[in-house]
Amino acid sequence: MKGRVVFLRKYFGPFEIREYDVPDPEPGAILIRILSGGVCGSDLHVWRGEQEPRLSLDAGGRCMGHEMVGRVEKLGEGISADSLGAPLEEGDRVTYCYFFPCNRCPTCLEGLRPACPNRFHASRSPEVWPHFKGAYGDYYYLKPNHFVFKVPDTLSDQILTPLNCALSQVIYGLERVRLRVGDSVVIQGAGGLGLNATTVAKEMGAAQIIVVDQHPGRLKLAVEFGATHTVSLQDHKTVKERVDLVKDLTGTRGADIVCDFVGYPQVIPEGLEMLKSGGTYLEIGNISPGEVKLDASTFAMGFKQIQGIVHYDPSVIPKAISFLQKNVHKYPLDKIISHTYKLEEVDEAFEQAEWQRREGDPTKVTRACIVP
Repeated sequence: MKGRVVFLRKYFGPFEIREYDVPDPEPGAILIRILSGGVCGSDLHVWRGEQEPRLSLDAGGRCMGHEMVGRVEKLGEGISADSLGAPLEEGDRVTYCYFFPCNRCPTCLEGLRPACPNRFHASRSPEVWPHFKGAYGDYYYLKPNHFVFKVPDTLSDQILTPLNCALSQVIYGLERVRLRVGDSVVIQGAGGLGLNATTVAKEMGAAQIIVVDQHPGRLKLAVEFGATHTVSLQDHKTVKERVDLVKDLTGTRGADIVCDFVGYPQVIPEGLEMLKSGGTYLEIGNISPGEVKLDASTFAMGFKQIQGIVHYDPSVIPKAISFLQKNVHKYPLDKIISHTYKLEEVDEAFEQAEWQRREGDPTKVTRACIVP
């Protein structure tokens, strides 16, 4: 049996699609038929080459995509239940961690599996067995004894697609910074991460959720996701204007928590100015190398702290599933994925999701997904 794999040989594409023999799963492994794969902002960073030199293309190219939901195609020997003990059978829909903490290093032993230094040390080249290593293709090979969870029939593939990345990551991040009932929160960036964070912050009890973005369509959508206030870069063109507005909205104190979901370091100094004395800056967006000039006294004199987050603990996925079940009719969660493309249209999907350089209205594609 053959299956298709999408991979990247050079930055900005075009992508290539190749067929490989579909592997039988090892004991403890699972072969998953992909139902939907999302085009995340970090996929755009990889596509642009912005993660060099930290992350470079493997010899033979790189399988792309990590946001996804799928259906069990074949269970390896010894697997009969998901990570919560629920019976697992071929044909069940599942979500799963796309990264692989080693569980055997000091970082993992300290309970920080998301920060495991060994979590991505395998080759991402499609030429290397088991070939199926990304969200864009017919199959995904889940390594032996990894974290996997059944998902309820009441949730669509479209709503489930970002669960194992954007939603789980913002839940984990907001828990780490200890968001409390009544807090004021600033969300920098109203893309997929920012919209998920808005509704999570709302459900966690934030009293003020101030969303900052340059695109009117995204800000309008943020209100539907629970934002109490929006700040438009088109209406408030200077950093001082935006900081003053946040200070006014928070009674001159500044926000308890400011979150970066933009992904470019230039926004960090502005976010720190929006933060109250003793507040916490949550850094999730900047996964690519980049430098920014900061006044170091900001942290000491303002008693401010930065919490960096990448990935999440696998225990968050069941929380994310429950979150979606509870709120699927309360918020327009289906709008996070705005466009669907076929596997053969992967180049078009990235071109349309690429808000940096395409012409026209950059709000048209909030987040795309690719369906085999």
